[in-house]
Amino acid sequence: MAVRRLVIVGGDAAGMSAASQARRLKGPDELEITAFERGHFTSYSACGIPYWAGGVVDGPDALIARTPEEHRRRGIDLRTRTEVTELDVAGQRVRARDLESGTERWHGFDGLVLATGARPVRPPIEGIDARGVYGVQTLDDGRALIDGLAKLDPAGPHRAVVIGAGYIGVEMAEALSLRGFEVTVIERAAQPMATLDPDMGALVREAMCGMGIEVVTGTEVTSLVTGPDGPDGPESAVTAVVAGEREFPAEVVVLGLGVRPETSLARAAGLPLGDSGGLLTDPAMRVRGHGNIWAGGDCVEVWDLVAGRTRHIALGTHANKHGQVIGSNVGGGYATFPGVVGTAVSKVCDLEIARTGLLEAQATAAGLQFVTATVESTSRAGYYPGARPMTVKMLAERRTGRLLGVQIVGREGAAKRVDVAAVALTARMTVDQMTALDLGYAPPFSPVWDPVLVAARKAAAAVAGGA
Repeated sequence: MAVRRLVIVGGDAAGMSAASQARRLKGPDELEITAFERGHFTSYSACGIPYWAGGVVDGPDALIARTPEEHRRRGIDLRTRTEVTELDVAGQRVRARDLESGTERWHGFDGLVLATGARPVRPPIEGIDARGVYGVQTLDDGRALIDGLAKLDPAGPHRAVVIGAGYIGVEMAEALSLRGFEVTVIERAAQPMATLDPDMGALVREAMCGMGIEVVTGTEVTSLVTGPDGPDGPESAVTAVVAGEREFPAEVVVLGLGVRPETSLARAAGLPLGDSGGLLTDPAMRVRGHGNIWAGGDCVEVWDLVAGRTRHIALGTHANKHGQVIGSNVGGGYATFPGVVGTAVSKVCDLEIARTGLLEAQATAAGLQFVTATVESTSRAGYYPGARPMTVKMLAERRTGRLLGVQIVGREGAAKRVDVAAVALTARMTVDQMTALDLGYAPPFSPVWDPVLVAARKAAAAVAGGA
C-alpha cells in the first residue's frame, strides 16, 4: 500500500529505518515524509550509552548512525525537539508541539508510523525526581548523566547506587566502576539478571562481587534521601538510597529497572495493546485493524516463536528490522517480520552473559514440560593459552526434545556462542539434532566438542532417560 503523506512519530531506529527504506522506494515527488522527534538526536545507539558513560567509547557523536541533517538531505522532513501530543485516527492527523517555542499545530497523514519507543520504569517513591537520579534510555539521558558526573568533585571518592540488576543495571554498574565509583547494585529479585534463571544469575552475582561491586538482592528500594531542600526543592540532590533496613550513601543513582512500551498516545487513540501495554501488529507491522497505521520498535509486542505468544522485548536489532519491514510496505513493496526467539547478550567487565529462548519460569508459564542440562566447559581447547571457563544451560521439551532455551555465562568467547542456539531455535531443532551440527573447530577457538554441543548431548540424554 503506497501512501502520499507519511507521518512518523519517533526519530530513532524503527522510525528512521522506516523513513529511509520508504525513501529508497519512493522519491519526494511520490511520497512526502515528515518525522517528529522530541529529543535532539536521531538514529543513535542507545545500547552504547553505558560504554560512553564508562569512558570506553566517545559520545555522543560516535553513537549516531545518521544525523538529522543527513536525513533531511535525503528528502525527509525531520523535526527534532517536536513532540506529538495527540493522535486523531479518524481524522488522519497528529497534533505536534514545538518544544522550543511551545506552538502546536495539526499535521495530516495518509499513512502513520508509530515508533515511540519505551520509557524507563520510575517507581513512585519519595525522592525519585531529585537531582543526581538518572535514566539511560536516550542520548539526551546519556548527555545529562555525563554532564552530572562532570560536576562532581574530581578528588572523590564517590558513591553510586544502581537500582535494578538487568542488562542496563549491570552495564551501568561496570561503567561507574570504571570511573572509580564505589558501586552498589540493589535488586529486588533473588539474583541479578532476571533474564536468566536464578542459578545462572548467581554466577553473575559472584563475578560482580569479585569486581568490587556490592550486590544487594532480595531487597526493594523504598525511598531516596535528598539534601536539606527536601525532595521538592529546586536544588535538592540525592544523598542516599533506602532499601530494606539499610541506607546506602550515593551522589549518583541510576535507574536500571527496565522499560515499558511508550504507548500513551496509542492508548488514548484507542489502538490495540497487548498484555504488556505494547502495540499489537500483524506480520507486516500494521497495527491490527488499521490498514494505514504501522508500528515498530520498543513500543510494540513481538511474536515469540518459541512460546507461541506476543512479548515485549526492547532491542535495537528488532527495531531496525521493524523499520525495514514498515518502510518496504509503506513504499509499495511487501515484507513481513516473522518473530523472535528472545536472543540477548551483555557484559559486565570481562564477564559475558547471553540467553536465547525460554527461561524455566517462561517455559512453565507456556505449559511446557522440559528437562535441563548444565555443563562447565572452556572457550578454547583446555591446553591452549587463554582458555576461559564458561557455563552453558540448556532447556529442551521433555517429550520431543525440541530446544527451548539456552543461557551462557563465561569469559571471553562465551556470549556469541548463543547465536548457534538462536539459529537452532528458529529452525525448531531438537537437542539430538544439534549434537550433529558441523561447527568449526581449532584449538584457539573451541574444544573438540563445542560447549553448546556438550550441553546438547547432555540434554538429549536427559530427554532419552525421561522418555
